[in-house]
Order: sequence, then structure tokens, then C-alpha cells
Amino acid sequence: MNFDTSYLFDPSAITVQADAAVRLLVAAVLGALLGLDRSVAGKHAGMRTYAFVSAGSALFTVLGILASFQMSIFAGINPLQIAGSVVIGIGFIGSGLAVFRGDHPVELTTASGLWLAAGVGMACGFGFYILGLAAAIVGILIFSVLLRLENSIRRRYNVSE
Repeated sequence: MNFDTSYLFDPSAITVQADAAVRLLVAAVLGALLGLDRSVAGKHAGMRTYAFVSAGSALFTVLGILASFQMSIFAGINPLQIAGSVVIGIGFIGSGLAVFRGDHPVELTTASGLWLAAGVGMACGFGFYILGLAAAIVGILIFSVLLRLENSIRRRYNVSE
């Protein structure tokens, strides 16, 4: 199969690729912000992991969109299939991250945060920056505000983790 590569230097294609690069960058920054709490908490998956997951999700999403345009002559090309595969892949990573120590699981918050980071990346990949930003803010609030609330409740009722 021989693909035409002249589009690589076409000004409109360069604009499309620049837009895709911005989507990737925004996703990486928002993912890193989500991972900041995990880094401060001393978890294995921190800013870099979250930035990678978010940027990777954005990349796969953008690639799905661009490939669907480039290969639109073929029936059945759907960028949502790639997005669905990202969700499955992140679930696999999260299940590997969450382990049991004794009778209780650990790293579930980190694993679910990675899942959210993938969603942030996919939102940015599809160009939904405000939704991605809102999801990142909600995630940061969940990591920080709810942690303080949980700790306060544990101290009040003398409950251990």
C-alpha cells in the first residue's frame, strides 16, 4: 500500500498537526497537574506517569481522528474505537497498579486517578479543552479536598486506614 506523503508539507496539514500538538501539550500539562498530588503523597505514579497517560491518551485520540479522515475511503473507520481501546488499556494498567496488602487494596486512588488522566487526555485529544480542564480540576479537588475530609473523619471517629 502506497500512501501519498505530500500532505506533510501542505500548509493546511501543518496547521492540523500544530493543533494536534497543542492538544497533546494541554493534555500533558493537565495530567501532570493531576499527578502532582500523587507525587506529594509519595506514590509510585506521580506527575510524570499522569502526564504520560494523559498525553498518550490524547495522542491516540488525535491519531484516531486524523486516521479516520485520511482513510475515510474505507468503511468502518471510527475514532471512537481507539478511544474505547484507551479506556480498556488504562483499566489494565490500573488493575496492575492496584494490589492487595493483607486484606485491603492499596493504590486504588492512584489507579482511578490514572483513569481520569486518560479521560482528560482523550478530552483534549478531541479538542474539548474546557471539559478536560474541568475534569482535571475536579480530579485535583478529589485528591486534595476529599483527602482532608477523609482524614478529618478518621481522626474524629478514631478510624484507621
